[in-house]
Formats: sequence, C-alpha cells, structure tokens
Amino acid sequence: MAALTVGISDCQWSTSPTADIVTYALGSCIAITIYDPQAAVGGLLHYMLPEASLNQERAGQNPFTFADSGIPILFRKAYELGASKNRLMVYAVGGAQVMADQEMFNIGKRNHLALRKLLWKAGVMLQGEAVGGNVSRTVRLEMSSGRVLVRESAGMEFELRETNGYKK
Repeated sequence: MAALTVGISDCQWSTSPTADIVTYALGSCIAITIYDPQAAVGGLLHYMLPEASLNQERAGQNPFTFADSGIPILFRKAYELGASKNRLMVYAVGGAQVMADQEMFNIGKRNHLALRKLLWKAGVMLQGEAVGGNVSRTVRLEMSSGRVLVRESAGMEFELRETNGYKK
C-alpha cells in the first residue's frame, strides 16, 4: 500500500486502489474525507481554521488552511477526477479541544460549524463524524474500499461508519 500523507493545511486526492490517504494528530483541526465508490476517487483535506477572512494573505498562499477556501477545492478536484456529488461518502474527524487555553477561542467547535455550514449550503450530507471531545485523532481513507479508519490518542483503530459515527 502506498501512503499519501496529508500535513496540516494540506490536501491529497487519489484514484489508486493501492493508496491510503492519511493525516495524523488532529486536534482542533478537522479532516474531511470524500470518496466516490463508483469512480474510485477519494480525497482528504486537513484544515486548521474556519474562515479565510481571518488572514486573506495566508488564504491566498495556502487555501487548504481554511474550511471555506479548502473544502470547495477538495470537492472540485474530486469532480475533475470523475467523482459525482450524489455518490460521495463524506466523513469528518477532529475538532477537539486538546488544550485548556483554547476554550476562549473554541477553534475546534468553530471549525466544525464552518464545515457543517459549507456542506449544508452545498447540499452535501455527512455520513458520519468523530468530532469534538479532547483527544487527538489520526484518520486514514482506504482507497481500495472507501473505509475511513480513525485512531484516537494511541487507542484502537475503528472504522467510522454512518451507524457508529459520534459527536462528543
């Protein structure tokens, strides 16, 4: 298996069934995964902040830093690779509050709200999510199956599904 690693403020797409797309140590950041099972197209975005208006210069240099500039690019590129909006399986992971001093900023909650708002406006539903709480998470999208696997703070890895997605 080839692993495509997504860093902070980064995004990757694949059509290779032998690839896994993975991002590590999600705290208040959020990873959104998309996968079209028919076209075998998938992508993963790891964004840090909710709104590009917080820093327009930074958004111009790296739109993947922000939900409102990175998410549209994630979807557009997947469509260019053959994905169809009505077949996409969409999952979200992260948005935790891992540091006590983040309470006044609520970055994780604001990131999650930005994601939900963007998806709602686009008419896209989340199939599942592992969002909130106070644990760090790693997420992996298996391109061979479309499975989304989550590991929380050195715990067991579990498959995120529509039926077991949760919000803390």
